[in-house]
Amino acid sequence: MLLLGIDIGTSSIKVSVVDAHTQTCVASARYPEDEENTILSVIPGWAEQSPDMWWEQVKLAIRKLTANDTFDPSDIGAIGIAYQMHGLVVVDKDGNALRNSIIWCDSRAVEIGEAAFEQIGPKHALKHLLNSPGNFTAAKWAWVKANEPELYRKAHQIMLPGDYIALKLTGLATTSISALSEGVFWDFQANCISGDIIRYFGFDEAVFPVIKPLFGEHGTLRTDVASQLGLKPGIPVSYKAGDQPNNALSLNVLEPGEVAATAGTSGVIYAVSDQLVYDPASRVNTFAHVNYTPEERRVGVLLCINGTGILNRWVKDHFGHGIDYKQMNTLGKAVSPGSNGLKILPFGNGAERILHNRILGARFIDLDFNAHGRSHVFRASQEGIAYAFRYGLDIIRENGMNPSVIRAGQANLFLSELFTEMFVDITGVPVELYENDGSVGAALGAGIGSGIFSTPQEAFSQLKTLKTVEPQASTPYEELYQEWKELLDGQLANELKSNEKTN
Repeated sequence: MLLLGIDIGTSSIKVSVVDAHTQTCVASARYPEDEENTILSVIPGWAEQSPDMWWEQVKLAIRKLTANDTFDPSDIGAIGIAYQMHGLVVVDKDGNALRNSIIWCDSRAVEIGEAAFEQIGPKHALKHLLNSPGNFTAAKWAWVKANEPELYRKAHQIMLPGDYIALKLTGLATTSISALSEGVFWDFQANCISGDIIRYFGFDEAVFPVIKPLFGEHGTLRTDVASQLGLKPGIPVSYKAGDQPNNALSLNVLEPGEVAATAGTSGVIYAVSDQLVYDPASRVNTFAHVNYTPEERRVGVLLCINGTGILNRWVKDHFGHGIDYKQMNTLGKAVSPGSNGLKILPFGNGAERILHNRILGARFIDLDFNAHGRSHVFRASQEGIAYAFRYGLDIIRENGMNPSVIRAGQANLFLSELFTEMFVDITGVPVELYENDGSVGAALGAGIGSGIFSTPQEAFSQLKTLKTVEPQASTPYEELYQEWKELLDGQLANELKSNEKTN
């Protein structure tokens, strides 16, 4: 049997067909292919994308895939979906999107979420929600209620990006405990939608789709949609998960102590625990993992750095004319550690949770026009990203988790030997690299949800380590990191003083 996986990324849509027997990818397609989707930011700190753009691109990518004569589309038996987390999609009673999605890196609702945290009570909120409402979907929905009241009244349901694509495929709107938890709508103590959130914001609980198991049927492919896509009708959508839980699943990171990482548009470390862990300052966040149940708790503690691959792309766009990423990495590798004194803070993509939801902006520090060229910028940007990972990993360590190894897919920034070596040397943790892809993970997740595999472990039994990168015995990075951290702390202190004067 074949399985179809859809990955709704920030930069593009990726779809793959996987052979369930061999667990290998038969064919894949991406849309757009040669460019990246833009993030709409009409006001600084805002970030939106059109749900209908995602849907059109999903259809284009699947049509491209089914036109491939390497497999028979009629053999596809289940569909899985992975998606960018925390985005708010608002639909009317006919399932039409009423506005652009307010996506994961949008910062407009930070103050709304932080006020809710204080009013609900930090200790109570953290015990029940495991997070501050801070900058998550609940706060974004509250922003719509306060600022777009007419649209709020028209809304029939709210959902996450993956829920919307499943709705378009099947005509059925569903959600899961994992999805509700990433929106900060789930009460982990009461095991239900949070009454505290509903009461505080004055939400109508009827806007939430029906709750289904994450591995399980979320509707079947509509006949009219199937004919558009070159697929047979009735295929079940049997898996939906946010991109980071899905990435962890695809790396077989399911049990306490196991840790996954990604370095795409954003950078993430995702550690699994069997305890309801929370950071007292909500700098790292805890959500229900793909295999979470109230009886057998598995949560993912997520460190997110918004400015990761997006910084690397920005550097390429503005300093790397005429060269590709591989050439950028070669030029950066020719520069010594420390980039001849140039330091970059990579925080230019909205409010950063590890910085208490502050919008610091990216900073180039000690740039010398006579001493630095683009090679230094290439290296310093990747060093800055790796330092940010170390900064966040230390927060995870403060919360009692000390990974002995991190698993990552050999993709995005982990394609860079330069970055991977920096990451390992700066964090002090070995990295195991795997052939890994979000759409392939979603496809295999569909196999679990449809019963083709009896357990998640069975679905990834063929997973093989490509390479293990160990920390070097002696590097200058600890001293360089401490210098970088001192600069970051200084920038944060200056920003705090400036805000106090303004207020």
